[in-house]
Amino acid sequence: MWYCLTIMSTMDGASGAAVLPDAVVASLRAAILAGEPAPGAAVTEAFVSERFGVARPTARIAIDRLVTDGLLTREPHHAARVPRLDGEDLADLFAARAAVESAAVGLLAGTGKVPDAASAAHDALRALGPEASYSAADIAFHRSLVDGSPSARLPRLHAQLMGEIELAIAQVDAQRLRTTHEVVAEHGGILEAVAARDAERAERLTRAHILASRDRLLAHLDTLHGR
Repeated sequence: MWYCLTIMSTMDGASGAAVLPDAVVASLRAAILAGEPAPGAAVTEAFVSERFGVARPTARIAIDRLVTDGLLTREPHHAARVPRLDGEDLADLFAARAAVESAAVGLLAGTGKVPDAASAAHDALRALGPEASYSAADIAFHRSLVDGSPSARLPRLHAQLMGEIELAIAQVDAQRLRTTHEVVAEHGGILEAVAARDAERAERLTRAHILASRDRLLAHLDTLHGR
């Protein structure tokens, strides 16, 4: 089911011009992460315009933003598409993610400071029921740890991966390949290591946490394909 976009009449003014594309981006992002449209599907201006009841220039802005974020891909002279990540893509993505995030968390542990945003995301995750979707809180947790590191470059590298990371985490969440309890426990261990200034443990736990999701997702794909 497509996510609905409610556009209020008060958005006709100058401020509405800025809010409207943001609303379309948010709704289209949520739909993609929910698997609608499916991986490999084309996302055209006409398609977005019709689904969300907006003008084509607004649809174009939304598509361009999600291409920049990595939630859509686009070849020259072709429509944007939802990325289709196969096993090889996912293995490479999680390896890159583990390298960047573990390095960033190790540097963060050197400061002994847990970012407020990471604590807030962890609390939000702990408050969820066992069947609730946890991907948004999980993504916020990891993003805040990387952004909180003293490195100026690792957050930029991480941002380049985030679109595909979000797609992968959404799959892990949707298929319930990790339980909320597991994720909360592993996040808690990472935060404890950061607060204790234990960089080696923080890096090790971060890498293990990420690669556990990779292994569950790849095993799931193998099962789907009868391997």
